[in-house]
Amino acid sequence: MPKIVNHEERKEHIAEAVWRVIRKDGLDGVSVRRVADEAGLSLGALRYYFDAQDELLAYSMRLISHRANERIRNLPDTGEPRERIERIIAELLPLDGVRTAEAEVWFAFVGKALSDPAIGALSREVHDELYEGFRSMVDPLVSLKLAKDGIDADRETKRLHALVDGLVLHRIAFPERIRSEELMSIVSLHLDSLLKEPDRR
Repeated sequence: MPKIVNHEERKEHIAEAVWRVIRKDGLDGVSVRRVADEAGLSLGALRYYFDAQDELLAYSMRLISHRANERIRNLPDTGEPRERIERIIAELLPLDGVRTAEAEVWFAFVGKALSDPAIGALSREVHDELYEGFRSMVDPLVSLKLAKDGIDADRETKRLHALVDGLVLHRIAFPERIRSEELMSIVSLHLDSLLKEPDRR
């Protein structure tokens, strides 16, 4: 019987090869032939899935967001808003090899977005999705009156978003200056500044 190929798995396999090339040689090192070699495929097999390099790069960039969203969807709901926020943010931070690789590749794409309109459009799309994700973390804190009085949800969403982006960038750019175990403690301190003191009565 002929081997049944899962086409989505094959596309993800190719995208992961793109990630490895980017981590080794940067985005300028990516070519269809280089990725085919990295993926262990013929040029024709790769072109069956991706007609052009731009299409390949866009899929590879989108897969980073998809993987993070999938992990977040699979998180257990403990019913504790703060704990859930911390668990979600942990999935976005470079706390292990997988998330570090995703972060390194993502910021390579973000740099390219400044000069590449197609990647720039996708970067803005994912940025908007992230904003909505952070907004969905902050809004319950306000509606449940867990946040301090006078909190502006839009401003705090932007502040939390910027904090997480900054932590990711600092960790991957200057790993000797900030340890991975410090990342969540900084997030926790930020949430302390946002939330009311717990009622200990």
